[in-house]
Amino acid sequence: MSNKIKVVLILLLSCLTTGASFAQKKSLEKADKKYSRFAYVDAIEILEKVAKKGYKDEKMFLKLGNAYFFNAEYDKAEAVYRELFALNSEQNEQVIYRYALSLKSVGKYEEADKYLEKFNAIASADKRASLFNDNRDYLEVIKMNSKRYYVEDAGINSVYSDYGSSMNGDKLVFATARDTGGLSKKKFKWNNKYFTNLFSSDVKEDFDAPLGNPKRYGKKLNSKFHEASAVFTKDGTTMYFTRNNYLNGQIRRNDSKDVLLKIYRAKWINGTWSNVIELPFDSDEYSCAHPALSPDEKTMYFASDMPGSFGASDLYKVAINPDGSFGTPVNLGSKINTPGRETFPFVSTEGELYFASDGHPGLGGLDIFVTKFKTDGTFGSVQNLGTPLNSRKDDFGFYMNPVGRTGFFTSNRESGKGFDDIYKFTELKKLNCEQVLEGILRDVDTNEPVVDAQLTLFSADMDKIATITTNKEGFYSFGTVDCDTKLFVRADKVDYETTEIPINTPKLTGNTYIPLTLKKRLVKIEQGTDLAERDVLDIPTIYFDLDKSFIRKDAAFELEKVLAVMNQYPKMKIDVRSHTDSRQTKEYNQRLSERRAKSTIAWLVRNGISPDRITGRGYGETQLVNRCADGVKCSEAEHQMNRRSQFIVVEF
Repeated sequence: MSNKIKVVLILLLSCLTTGASFAQKKSLEKADKKYSRFAYVDAIEILEKVAKKGYKDEKMFLKLGNAYFFNAEYDKAEAVYRELFALNSEQNEQVIYRYALSLKSVGKYEEADKYLEKFNAIASADKRASLFNDNRDYLEVIKMNSKRYYVEDAGINSVYSDYGSSMNGDKLVFATARDTGGLSKKKFKWNNKYFTNLFSSDVKEDFDAPLGNPKRYGKKLNSKFHEASAVFTKDGTTMYFTRNNYLNGQIRRNDSKDVLLKIYRAKWINGTWSNVIELPFDSDEYSCAHPALSPDEKTMYFASDMPGSFGASDLYKVAINPDGSFGTPVNLGSKINTPGRETFPFVSTEGELYFASDGHPGLGGLDIFVTKFKTDGTFGSVQNLGTPLNSRKDDFGFYMNPVGRTGFFTSNRESGKGFDDIYKFTELKKLNCEQVLEGILRDVDTNEPVVDAQLTLFSADMDKIATITTNKEGFYSFGTVDCDTKLFVRADKVDYETTEIPINTPKLTGNTYIPLTLKKRLVKIEQGTDLAERDVLDIPTIYFDLDKSFIRKDAAFELEKVLAVMNQYPKMKIDVRSHTDSRQTKEYNQRLSERRAKSTIAWLVRNGISPDRITGRGYGETQLVNRCADGVKCSEAEHQMNRRSQFIVVEF
């Protein structure tokens, strides 16, 4: 910063009212006022004039950067945020995140990731931080998902904003800010553009054919404020759409005097849309917008910032009852929603939820994502649709035809004609994130393949998905399963203990190899068998306190196994052998092991085993199983291996 600029800043901060500084101060005050009232373009114009004169101030750059960002002018936001961080690199986490998105929008991904690292360090509890931390290879993933769409201009765009598409019969219905030549040309102070109305264009049966000339849609629907995001029932008799909080000639504001958004319903009666009403979950104090219907039309999905939201706007669902009433809106949860923006939902006939987000890892601005509905009501992995559908700018308003894989979306990418433009697409290849689930089943003791075992795959709700058997190599394969899904695999075979393990498949397409083991249920017992061995009763240790010989409760649990076997085989005789570690003297350990052997025998006799069926003695430290002799430094776990009991079958 030059000395001249520093002097100017000092003068302004001291509130000296020289002519130039007073004028600039007044301009900034005017900009502050417009900024707080969300008249962002007016604020930009004023702040730009001040900045062009060389006036640099952290607060000014913050407001100017945010104003550009909120207006989706990310390239300009990036330049201003750069000035801001040059003045003071210690900004709050929201500004850091906005700067990272702005850097992405101009293709500076490495620098963006550095700021996302910083964001992660100071806002680790933020879902967007964990998403970045868990998806550091997000650019590679997006690259893998790319080149699956053919995209072209829809041919109906104006130099104004055109966005948000849906179909009603053979008509594409969309919102546009184009000037229709009326006497009243109201502009929205947020972006200094005309308020949007609903228009429609005829769509030919041949999707490649040009769309019809756009015409105003629904004479009684369009008002002097915003209308957008219409969606229609299949029979064409009911329409839901977004509008500012304006009905029957009356406009309503929230406590801050702002006019928010609501979802309205209209009915097709006598050749016109009428009976417009707001939905019961709307409010003057928060916005609801961009409705979408499930294929069975029993559920509406929409965006809102109502209380309980995770971020700037979340996706919700609400039941539509048979009588036309509505249930209570339900947030779609943290798998979908982030502290950023989730908006413009769309549900396909194939059980896919498409939506726009700047909270999930993307290319910059809003990207379009997809996830699948699961049978348990949860969602699969959230996938970025990749290029060319997504760009470094805002991409949103996804709509797909029920038949075929063609549709429309909106973007403000640089190649467009206006501020936002509608594009049409043809999907060339479906995005299926799948894992091949396979492995080998082996005997846990012999490591030999287990042949002809039955393996069953279950969902997270334990619904059976598939049952297969292992081949002669013990190999199994369930084929493809969805990514990022919790499953259970159960293995069964006669003479083996049934085992079941949970599996969480990765988030990317690939192979999930799960080796499985089964343990023999029937174990051969003969003379010389140690009942404590892992492949028999699996008694690793009879626990005694370090210098004690009485039976502890956890030791009694292990002895119950021996008791059950001896009761099952009344002629079985055993020899109880007690061992200690090398700590203490040899004489002390010998006496201690003798006491422990006697305590073990006494417990079995007290519980009904005839004394003539049990012999035993203590071996002290004479039969160590590892290196931990006198003078050798060992861990507690290593010493514990030597403090063991054996139950050797001597007659059977």
